[in-house]
Amino acid sequence: MSFIIAIDGPAASGKGTLARRLAAHYGLPHLDTGLLYRATARALLDEGLPLDDVDAAVEAARGLSLTDFDETRLRARDMGEAASVVAAMPAVRAALVDMQRAFAARPEGAVLDGRDIGTVICPAARVKIFVTASPETRAQRRALELAGRGEEVDYNAILDDVRKRDARDSERSAAPLKAAADAVTLDSSELDRDQVFAVALEIAERARNA
Repeated sequence: MSFIIAIDGPAASGKGTLARRLAAHYGLPHLDTGLLYRATARALLDEGLPLDDVDAAVEAARGLSLTDFDETRLRARDMGEAASVVAAMPAVRAALVDMQRAFAARPEGAVLDGRDIGTVICPAARVKIFVTASPETRAQRRALELAGRGEEVDYNAILDDVRKRDARDSERSAAPLKAAADAVTLDSSELDRDQVFAVALEIAERARNA
């Protein structure tokens, strides 16, 4: 059985950083599935199409390639909110399921992070970790990240965005954000990156050796 690690959690919880470190540690490929939704939204905006155009969003999602993402553009603050809009569309999520599962089906395994990896994409993953943190902590992290890229930062606006995204992601009908029943919850509010990695590595090793 391949070694699949599913990392889920809300925006700016640190799941992406953790997933990349775990992938590097185990020598596994990594997929940030949130980029798929950001890229879908980006394609709509680039064509001047509204984000609520379901047919156009599905077409954009089906045309994605995992090799041509411009992460600098996709990780801008406005793209997170836009991605949350298209990610709430059941048809868009359905269009992207096979791509994600194909990535995870590699013989050696893979590390995927997102919001529905352990519940929908890879429910049989050997390791499932739900990374969370308080909204205030996550807003502060996002503010520091954006400032580091030279973007203008408004902490209160970012905190408002975080709370809106939490509500939209958790309340959507298709694959809502939630921890899988057998996932281990890792609250990173009071932990630095090295501490989060150490805890996650212990969880992964325990599951791998079970």
